[in-house]
Amino acid sequence: MKTNARNYNVKDVNLMIAADTIVSHAINHKEFLQSKRAVWADPFFEDFQTRINNAIQTYLGADNAAQLRQSTQKVHEILEPVRTLLAEIRIQIVEDFKKTPATRDEILNTLGFSSLYGKVSNNDQEATVELLYRFKNGLTDELQKKITEAGTAAESLNALKDHAEKFKDAEVAQETNKGKRKVITAEAVAEFNAIYDQLVSVNRIASKFFKGDKSRQELFSFSKITKSLSGPTRNTPQPTS
Repeated sequence: MKTNARNYNVKDVNLMIAADTIVSHAINHKEFLQSKRAVWADPFFEDFQTRINNAIQTYLGADNAAQLRQSTQKVHEILEPVRTLLAEIRIQIVEDFKKTPATRDEILNTLGFSSLYGKVSNNDQEATVELLYRFKNGLTDELQKKITEAGTAAESLNALKDHAEKFKDAEVAQETNKGKRKVITAEAVAEFNAIYDQLVSVNRIASKFFKGDKSRQELFSFSKITKSLSGPTRNTPQPTS
């Protein structure tokens, strides 16, 4: 009986992007890898990549991994300056109102920093979205005046509000490219699990074959690649040993 239990602890879309990325690395180094392992002879890696892209088309609704990667990259291009700006604004509020802690805490809470900033610091995309909207909706003219009079530049506050709209547009594009299917079936999870399990084996073996060559070993690091897509992977079982 199929269940919705996943063998991995990252988002489905990030699993598939990482899988396609790693298999592409394997194809680029297949002459060496195949010399060490005959069962990886052509078309092993090509067939695996086809399976990945078929799963993306069937269960995530995107045309291929490249389309998913492009939309995800757009989100991350916006995320980096947003997190920098959030950090700059937060520290100024903390320092400017440190002599009036009740006011400081009220401002941080109103703008979403109190409950969400810790997650944002750990690259949590959903928390970043929520904090941006909490900030935009909570920053009244009166509150903005109070913060700017204390020392924070109005340009910084306005820039962060503008980022909220840019981020919304980019995230909509990302979600669209993840597909129109919002319910992932047991059949989909079973296929994702099978792809993940095969990827684990490829990663572990390839990593051993490249022992002593850290740069190439990292090409087969599932944790490193998924972290670059979405931040910490929350105790994801490691495909490399």
